[in-house]
Amino acid sequence: MGKDDQIAFESALFMCAASVETELRRILDTRPLTSEIVRPERLMAAMRHGVLNGGKRLRPFLVMESAALFSAESEAALRVAAALECVHCYSLIHDDLPSMDDDDLRRGQPTVHRAFDEATAILAGDALLTLAFDLVADEATALPAERRATLVLALARAAGAGGMVGGQMLDLEAARERPDEAGIITLQAMKTGALIRFACEAGAIVAGAPPADRERLAEFGSAIGLAFQLADDLLDLTADAKQMGKATNKDAAAGKATLAALHGPDWARGQLHGLIEQAHALLEPYGEAAELLKQAATFVATRSN
Repeated sequence: MGKDDQIAFESALFMCAASVETELRRILDTRPLTSEIVRPERLMAAMRHGVLNGGKRLRPFLVMESAALFSAESEAALRVAAALECVHCYSLIHDDLPSMDDDDLRRGQPTVHRAFDEATAILAGDALLTLAFDLVADEATALPAERRATLVLALARAAGAGGMVGGQMLDLEAARERPDEAGIITLQAMKTGALIRFACEAGAIVAGAPPADRERLAEFGSAIGLAFQLADDLLDLTADAKQMGKATNKDAAAGKATLAALHGPDWARGQLHGLIEQAHALLEPYGEAAELLKQAATFVATRSN
């Protein structure tokens, strides 16, 4: 990625993150919605702590850009993007718990269970997951009911037992019994890749794109999902905590196997280069309209934190 392209991409990513942040602040208001009774202040504060703490908002960006590729209505895409970020942040809150990865820092600040308490952190995660499906299903997401139902199903499959949560279970098991290379790839495709794949496919669903386009964007999401996790594992081996805003070398300390640790940093960098090329090739049919998505693939594989 050239310097000008990088500047343009980072500007687009920043603008998307700002839009999503504004939407999330509105969504996480303490005022109850129709048929809700009350939104407890401490719960909402914990939810906001876990969500409104910076971050690149990469997954929402992928939703927004994949929707824009097919000229989809941006407000509907924004609500779906915010819903996905709620799922992602819920997973981080729970992943940081003492019974899981036991982390004290997230994005350079105390994790939710440290800032509040473990019970509140669990409930904040529960509420964010539930809120995500509320957002997608609500008629305020101005899409045909059939399209909203398709998004709900796709998000449920990506986030659930056969997707992200299942991947987290495999990750816990990997600390006790190291998987082989195929097992690591499956674990990572579920734990990290499933939500990134959904992010790219969701834009095509929002736009009502043909099935072939939906599948192509999903394949693109799979490629960059693998790249994201591989880059993360590489950073865990080579970066420091200050650079990452969280603890590093935790996988090795926990006895978890990763592809980067299995084959070494040089191999990982070579694989990342190949995944960038694969992701770019999948977007070739869309020409210049896919330029920001191509840059996103490069960013995912070459990021420094």
